[in-house]
Amino acid sequence: MDITEIDREDFRNLLASISNAHMPFGKFGPNHYPPHGIPLTDLPPEYLAWFAERGFPKGQLGELMQAVHAIKECGMDPVFDPIRQARGGRISTRKPKPTSDF
Repeated sequence: MDITEIDREDFRNLLASISNAHMPFGKFGPNHYPPHGIPLTDLPPEYLAWFAERGFPKGQLGELMQAVHAIKECGMDPVFDPIRQARGGRISTRKPKPTSDF
């Protein structure tokens, strides 16, 4: 999908689909981030690039992940900010730093 050749209505529909999608498997899935997994908008660019190299999943999930990757790759990540604000902010994928007992 080439993001530069999409009209406004299609882009709105794409963003609506992306805003409702979560990662259903893997290290950002519901087993590690209950109850639904990480929203696609909050997946790290490196994770999406890994799929871009090896192939996105088949079906709608793969298409949405590919669109998120393209949007992030061209520096348009702020387009997801209203979606993030509506659901309470970005979900952190960083592991907490270990605390010391000193």
